[in-house]
Amino acid sequence: MSSDPWETLRAATRARVGLGRAGDGLTTAENLRLAAAHAQARDAVHAPLDVDAVVGALGERAGPVVVSQVADRTEYLQRPDLGRRLASDHGLEAGTWDLALVVADGLSATAVHEHAAAMVDVLLPRLEGWAVAPVVVARQARVALGDEIAEALGARMVLVLIGERPGMSAPDSLGAYLTFDARPGRVDSERNCVSNIRPPDGLTYDAAAEVLVSLMTEAFRLQLTGVRLKDTGAALPSAAG
Repeated sequence: MSSDPWETLRAATRARVGLGRAGDGLTTAENLRLAAAHAQARDAVHAPLDVDAVVGALGERAGPVVVSQVADRTEYLQRPDLGRRLASDHGLEAGTWDLALVVADGLSATAVHEHAAAMVDVLLPRLEGWAVAPVVVARQARVALGDEIAEALGARMVLVLIGERPGMSAPDSLGAYLTFDARPGRVDSERNCVSNIRPPDGLTYDAAAEVLVSLMTEAFRLQLTGVRLKDTGAALPSAAG
């Protein structure tokens, strides 16, 4: 049996617990692990989106590739407002769609590379009967860029799969942001979010898809998203006994 009383808890979580001490500070090993995690998070923020790889993974489901009004990654980090606005030459054409689906780099292209296509694979079969536009891939994008994309496509609702801000234990977390009647000027309180999609350490694709489909179905019934649309948790897995 281990003499470390924290070992059982550390085995059950990726949170940093019971790190130990060397004098008044952390041990050298823990300091090195923290530095490596910080470097991973920084790399995820600055890594460029591999558009060809994402489009290739999406296959025939892939639609147009668009970019925000951001010129480069430095401007993206300094001017969030420009990341919410489409470049004027976006080339999107209006149609009649129930849902616009957007895959966006956000603050972690790493998350998009690892999880976006697989999430689309699991989600789309659950949307049989829905008019879903070809998946738009967006570079230098913030969540609200989806509002302009939906308006340009003529979609009633938009779902943005986007790389979330990396944490020290999660550089590859994918978020899904849902907005009904999406258009420029929508605010965060008018959206619903399913966060931390990153199996095996976060939400699985199946669990995320069940929650999203439940929210989208209710969004159409109520004609809204945001704080008035509640996730009852019925689609979430039960806690282990």
